[in-house]
Amino acid sequence: MEPSRLIINEFRKRIYDESFPRIYKCLGMLTHEELWYCVNKQTPPIGSLVLHLCGNARQWIVAGIGGKDDIRDRASEFIPHPSIRRTDLIFVLENLKIQMNAALKNISENNLEQPITIQGLNETYFSVLIHVLEHFSYHTGQITTLTKILTQKPTHYYDETKLNDNFKAN
Repeated sequence: MEPSRLIINEFRKRIYDESFPRIYKCLGMLTHEELWYCVNKQTPPIGSLVLHLCGNARQWIVAGIGGKDDIRDRASEFIPHPSIRRTDLIFVLENLKIQMNAALKNISENNLEQPITIQGLNETYFSVLIHVLEHFSYHTGQITTLTKILTQKPTHYYDETKLNDNFKAN
């Protein structure tokens, strides 16, 4: 398999199979008030973190790699929008998946090192993928932590997986 396919498959696994389900699980655990609750002035509410993730991925993947218009208003992502419901956020996330899938088709072995400028930064298609992967992971962790704090409940992400079954202490 071409390295570009391996990279894209891993990107999809980490974002689509890990981050998205975790975000959806958290959204399902929260009340509408908790979704938009600000724990302090420095920490955006979970709803804003979801909007920020979508804005970033749209700018870097959909517009950057996919060539669509960059319509991002980054500052507005951090303003609480209590009129936006959980179902609206899920719709935006699902739409993002579709748009990212279309953009990922533009990546080949020949253009992983293609230069691209995003947010004034000189990047390559490869570094864009790594950036969005890291960014998703980082904010998914924040969403998870805030969900646990607000609900006082575990997320049970690994209940179906027997992580310690093959572990043998020395």
